[in-house]
Amino acid sequence: MSEQLTLITGGAGFIGSNLANRLLGSGRKVRILDNLSRPGVEQNLQWLREQHGERLQVVNADVRDEKAVTQAVAGTTQVYHFAAQVAVTTSLDLPREDFLVNAQGTLNVLEAVRARPVPPFVLLTSTNKVYGDLADLELQAVGQHYQPTDLSVRARGVSEARPLDFHSPYGCSKGSADQYVLDYARSYGLQTMVFRMSCIYGPRQFGTEDQGWVAHFILRALRGEPITIYGDGKQVRDVLFIDDLVNAFLLAEQNGSKLAGRAFNIGGGPSNAISLVDLLDRIEALQGRRPATTFDGWRTGDQRYYVSDTRGFEQATGWRAKVRAPEGIARLHEWLQAHRKPVGSPALHVVHAN
Repeated sequence: MSEQLTLITGGAGFIGSNLANRLLGSGRKVRILDNLSRPGVEQNLQWLREQHGERLQVVNADVRDEKAVTQAVAGTTQVYHFAAQVAVTTSLDLPREDFLVNAQGTLNVLEAVRARPVPPFVLLTSTNKVYGDLADLELQAVGQHYQPTDLSVRARGVSEARPLDFHSPYGCSKGSADQYVLDYARSYGLQTMVFRMSCIYGPRQFGTEDQGWVAHFILRALRGEPITIYGDGKQVRDVLFIDDLVNAFLLAEQNGSKLAGRAFNIGGGPSNAISLVDLLDRIEALQGRRPATTFDGWRTGDQRYYVSDTRGFEQATGWRAKVRAPEGIARLHEWLQAHRKPVGSPALHVVHAN
């Protein structure tokens, strides 16, 4: 049997570099396709190169480049498709670019996979934003949290049975990608599946105001800079530590034929649900002082409450989230203290798509 080669699009980013490290550490070869547009990603690639050497291949290209994607998919046994435009705010300013990256880019990946003699397994990271703003979910404010009045949703979270309701250009583009990936299992028999993810956090995450809010809050606090909260801070998310997500990826891959064509809500679940104000409390406990905060209006499509019901994936694979939010936040805080100033890296061994 030939050696396995895994392609990770957007693999220089936070999630991709953590998955790549796990795969490379297990002896697998990894090819990363990334346009290196996000700050800090060169540091992630340099770290991977130092750890794993020539087992890592890097293709400096964009998922909008059909030829580059086709060449990157060649010879692979698994494709993890993470490359995306990730900010709702950017999608509102540049909806055409958002569509081309998220929807057209995903179609480029799927068509490249479909053309292979033995099509590789494909997993797309989608988003809870495909369920819209959940405005019909009746909530009540209790202390510094919103919580559903429906006791079942409060206990279990939002399930995959929730109707899709794309809000914002970002929701539309990611939702389109989500549905294309599922349909390619139905229409072409490919081993494709989707993770609709909640808030992922952990080492190698350089969060921004638009994406990666746990790391963003901690970084601002470490720098002594004020944090802007959009809304009232009582909005709730379930947070999932990166190690638990990587475990889920590998279980999905191992069960690829059984789970093909399915979408799963993936997050920390109700036991790891926190509000924005909860995170401020946690940072204050870690640093001995409360971060300065300012408040602004609610943003388009923002959900006051989203917690993943992960029972579908748990029942299919036996997966469980193991790292609890207080431990994970402390681990990320410690990592960011040591790595909060990304530095330039030496030239990398890059495999150009040509």
